Amino acid sequence: MTQVLHAPVMRHFLDFEKPIAELEGKIEELRRMAGGDSINVADEIARLADKADRQLRATYAKLTAWQKTQVARHPQRPKASDYVRALITDFTPLAGDRAFADDAAVIGGLGRFEGRAVVVLGTEKGSDTESRVAHNFGMARPEGYRKARRLFELAGRFGLPVLSFVDTSGAFPGIEAEARGQAEAIARSIEACLEAPVPVVATIIGEGGSGGAVALAAGDVILMLEHSVYAVISPEGCAAILWKDAAQAPAAAEALKLTAEDLKRLALIDVVVPEPLGGAHRAPEEAMASVRTALARALAPLVGLDGATLRSRRRDKFLGMGREALS
Repeated sequence: MTQVLHAPVMRHFLDFEKPIAELEGKIEELRRMAGGDSINVADEIARLADKADRQLRATYAKLTAWQKTQVARHPQRPKASDYVRALITDFTPLAGDRAFADDAAVIGGLGRFEGRAVVVLGTEKGSDTESRVAHNFGMARPEGYRKARRLFELAGRFGLPVLSFVDTSGAFPGIEAEARGQAEAIARSIEACLEAPVPVVATIIGEGGSGGAVALAAGDVILMLEHSVYAVISPEGCAAILWKDAAQAPAAAEALKLTAEDLKRLALIDVVVPEPLGGAHRAPEEAMASVRTALARALAPLVGLDGATLRSRRRDKFLGMGREALS
């Protein structure tokens, strides 16, 4: 299936991108003025475009952890469904947890990646108001994690590798979710992921929030996009607990070590996937092509391993996390 992304009507700029927004606004204004042959502003447009490019490079070369969190949450960033459409052919969605309901925050099904049959899972945030509400902003309820567990077990039964795309601020915290066994559902999904007798490659494409992310990401190989984040709690939540002040979120982001570079250095993830200049939202097709390459490279050495070896290696991988930092 060929992915066709609809370009946004207007680019959304983050707070720290204001100088870039002003330059690109001037460029767009000059282009509108140049509609008539009587005005030639090509040289000025080229000068401003070069200045905007240099400003963009300088800004993204020194992003703070809090700024990376904002990029990871960018509303125009490609979502799990975009990656599925771009990378997976013959996709057949599967729904429901066979117990209570279908949770649209977790999408999944069968398809082919580079010609190989796979099971695909993802947390889906949605791309506009209607779809965000429909997908509960990517915050899964217990039935979402039970659906994930069902698909992990299905993959094991038929010997299919699992590819997961994680983008969630965390599991849904509502009282009804707790009443239906949210913690148990997340734990069982993590267990199914760890025990899967098939290769599991997880990609953090935006936010990787707490156990809600780990439930789909306890894989053999964990990829992270360059400007994605992955942490036990959101910076705002951490700030509210430690300082009783959500305004301390930037300081909390630094302390959490939630960036891809931090987590790679701590050996908590395996691969940092580079993003286009300015983030995946500026060039979605380029970003997804990079993920395709990284996924193919990660999956290749795993497909020849038997289930016992995969489970043993996965167990050692997660038990060993933090060992060097504590030694």
